Amino acid sequence: MKIYIPCDAAALAMGAEKVARAIESQLKARRIDAQIVRNGSRGLLWLEPLVEVETTEGRIAYGPVTAESVAGLFDAGFAKGGEHALRLGVTEEIPFLKMQERLTFARCGITDPLSLADYIAHDGYRGLERALKMEPPAIVEEVANSGLRGRGGAGFPTGIKWRTVLNAKADRKYIVCNADEGDSGTYADRLLMEGDPFVLIEGMTIAGIAVGATRGYIYIRSEYPHAFRTVQKAIAIARDKAYLGPSVAGSGKAFDLEARLGAGAYICGEETALLESLEGRRGQIRPKPPLPAIEGLFGKPTVVNNVISLATVPIILNKGAQFYQDFGMGRSRGTLTIQLAGNIKHCGLVEKAFGLTLREAIYDFGGGTATGRPLRAVQVGGPLGAYFPESLLDTPLDYEAFAAKRGLVGHGGIVVFDDTADLAKQARYAMEFCAIESCGKCTPCRIGSTRGVEVIDRILTNQERSRNLQLLDDLCETMVDGSLCALGGLTPYPVLSALQYFPDDFRKPAPAPQDADASQEISSWR
Repeated sequence: MKIYIPCDAAALAMGAEKVARAIESQLKARRIDAQIVRNGSRGLLWLEPLVEVETTEGRIAYGPVTAESVAGLFDAGFAKGGEHALRLGVTEEIPFLKMQERLTFARCGITDPLSLADYIAHDGYRGLERALKMEPPAIVEEVANSGLRGRGGAGFPTGIKWRTVLNAKADRKYIVCNADEGDSGTYADRLLMEGDPFVLIEGMTIAGIAVGATRGYIYIRSEYPHAFRTVQKAIAIARDKAYLGPSVAGSGKAFDLEARLGAGAYICGEETALLESLEGRRGQIRPKPPLPAIEGLFGKPTVVNNVISLATVPIILNKGAQFYQDFGMGRSRGTLTIQLAGNIKHCGLVEKAFGLTLREAIYDFGGGTATGRPLRAVQVGGPLGAYFPESLLDTPLDYEAFAAKRGLVGHGGIVVFDDTADLAKQARYAMEFCAIESCGKCTPCRIGSTRGVEVIDRILTNQERSRNLQLLDDLCETMVDGSLCALGGLTPYPVLSALQYFPDDFRKPAPAPQDADASQEISSWR
């Protein structure tokens, strides 16, 4: 018998380690022979720790389990999938999971993250096996034909980036994985690195063979110590079993990996600032051109992709480009990993083909607001994403559909706000966030965000309201057109969307006048 207890950061934060010790104690006391498997998270975060028991029916889920509830679970026949208030039934039949289309996250929560045998038994390394029989240009074309686009934010076609690096002439090339997942409401990269690290290693290895790179780096944000340790262990295991090193899987082709821990700068989620940090310098934006694909890490051609992009490559190589193309809509092919957060009843990870609407994601999967109050706004794409009102909830999750409404899908994070949220304060926060996190390289971002906070403060205190609204609009235009990277260029999105859809939040009552002169001045501001 096997009992699955998650070991990812979310479950640990909710007491999974205490639950594991309590289950071990009960197994010993009751003389039950069972194997405890520390798996990754299934992504049903409101039910963590989610504990599963292997039975003849399949895996039976219980959650959220606490250390105090373990004895009662065993009394109810937990070891055989017995009935209990925490029993959720067969895990795969839970509606939140059953409605999904898991490709990239097919193994998360199912396998032991650090068991290479488990990974291989669940179709692991089949993509690499096929790739090793192909010529590099054919691998690149397979990825290009699949329609895979970057999942880090910009949605740039992965195959085009790979083709550029493949055709670049250099004595050395690199693969860099951007695992600096810093957007609010996002955690897909962390879930994957902690729950299925070998799929990322396999994807990077395929990328290396495809473009002629022999070295790769995974740049992991400093706030992810569990993910960092898990990835380091997985790399050591893969190297020990010859899936990394001078002859990958006995092919004679070299590729090796190293995990690096970031220093806590949000700006290092931007690819050129990340490269600066990897080289040992302060994380600051590099002007483009040259593009990293031409002159990247240490001045050499470099593929820079997000965790989800690289981790999706193995299934494309295993099942073919057409298999992946069959999911999605328009130019957005395959699946999107949606992360539900904020004021939402069922927070968690959803992998679904592009085309799902915001309304379906929030209500069919998320169950609506956690407070039960009416939904007021949704921010998609992290702190730089636009605020969408309820009237835009039928927008499909698709790069072009969102761009048409001046929004961005980004990394797939969805943060929900109920009707108590003040969107003027949220707009101010966007400018303040940019001011704090700016690398300082360009004036529109560095100075514009600071002035943005000041202008919004004047608007909220009714100081020359019309003039400052126009000034804010001009400032946002300057930041969009003049910033070197997306931090300054996209900060206006949440500000302008808040002004457009929630104008009443910017109309605060004027303070009571203290004397006749003050009254006259306030009147002139209006």
